[in-house]
Amino acid sequence: MRVENKIALITGAGGGLGEAIARVLAKEGAKLVITDINETAVKAVAEELGAVGLAHDVANDEAWENAVAAAESHYGGLDILVNNAGIFDISPLVETTTEAYMRIINTNQLGCFLGMRTAIPQIKKRGGGSIVNISSTQGLEGLKGASAYVASKFAVRGMTKVAALEHGGDAIRVNSVHPGVMDTQMAARALESAADLEQASPVDELPLKRPADPAEVANLVLFLASDESSYSTGSEFTADGGMRAGPRF
Repeated sequence: MRVENKIALITGAGGGLGEAIARVLAKEGAKLVITDINETAVKAVAEELGAVGLAHDVANDEAWENAVAAAESHYGGLDILVNNAGIFDISPLVETTTEAYMRIINTNQLGCFLGMRTAIPQIKKRGGGSIVNISSTQGLEGLKGASAYVASKFAVRGMTKVAALEHGGDAIRVNSVHPGVMDTQMAARALESAADLEQASPVDELPLKRPADPAEVANLVLFLASDESSYSTGSEFTADGGMRAGPRF
């Protein structure tokens, strides 16, 4: 029970990686508030796990206030925040509209900022805790056709370091996780889009020759959420099947 009785808020938990994180943390004893833009999906997961499930637009200030308040009212506070909610799209830079660009920035980047800003005072009240921000390997390197997504994930990585610097004295650790290709619906759509642009599938070039099961990345999040990672803050943790181990030729 590696996070027993710790109170965790996980965004984007109606499916994919967020659901996998919720399942792992629940199994290890956490009390959960899980959120998603898809209310039906997140409430189904919440009912199965005995968690609180909420509809949540992460780009909305008031929605964040409601989510953090739910953790306080149901369980008495907040120890762990996992900023997982995110969206992806492929579009060449010169063909990307302002609206399409800002849609990704608002969800992936602004959502992470608002989450930390809203949750940190509550985590501080509990004497500290852990924030895990889900970035991407595209928060470490570029990807053709993904200017908005890459910008947002580099920003998540940067904000993670700032929050770690500002709140280490409050015993709040802040780290980013950088998954590679995962076996999720969002990743499947991304691979289809890459194929449409005649880009090679990154899976073919991975040393491990397969996408990650979301549970494999969720176990890394569990480590960072738990006290086992007590001396890790402001750092990047990668689970990418060897994608960035070196030149792939």
